[in-house]
Amino acid sequence: MTKDYIGEEYTGMDAEAAVFAIDGEAAMPDADKKANPLLDDDESDDKAKWYVVHTYSGHENKVKVNIEKIVENRGMQDLVLKIIVPTEDRVEIKNGQRKVKTRKMFPGYVLVKMIVTNESWYLVRNTQGVTGFVGHGSEPIPLTRDEVRRMGIEKVYIDLDIDVGDTVKVINGPFESFMGTVEEVNMERQVLKARISMFGRDTPVELEFGQVDKI
Repeated sequence: MTKDYIGEEYTGMDAEAAVFAIDGEAAMPDADKKANPLLDDDESDDKAKWYVVHTYSGHENKVKVNIEKIVENRGMQDLVLKIIVPTEDRVEIKNGQRKVKTRKMFPGYVLVKMIVTNESWYLVRNTQGVTGFVGHGSEPIPLTRDEVRRMGIEKVYIDLDIDVGDTVKVINGPFESFMGTVEEVNMERQVLKARISMFGRDTPVELEFGQVDKI
């Protein structure tokens, strides 16, 4: 997911005014209602899921703040639970110095945990800076549990079949793509200690289960 919006910068009304009058029922076009049965209030999900929202390039944090503001003003915290702009730390070695830099994991995208109804769909879709949901047409497609785990955006209990001596690959975080040998496993805390080879020497690190894949 690296597609960037190309065109004029989005300008216009403030965050709440950009959500066209949501009074009682959301004013979604009839065509979208027919094309998207998921958005009927009577058939909405009874459990919040994570959805990916595409934004104008560079507007990720603004979109997060805008959605949070509207949700709070309208008292919709039961439908839109969490909005995040995923970031990750990257280890860089320069002039012999180890530095950790933070960067956006998915430029141009914001992740929203929500229950999809007419009202919540319309609120997010028409927030200033949003260009649409990732999905088919007007139908948002939720992330799978495995995708949530791999992206590290939420704690998910993982039944990881792993033992001391096994080899793992780090899939997110500052040590992404490094291989390591497991030295200790803590099932209760969902963490393990591994020794990875980095820049010619072994380094012991603690990793969450969601950060590794067993090789």
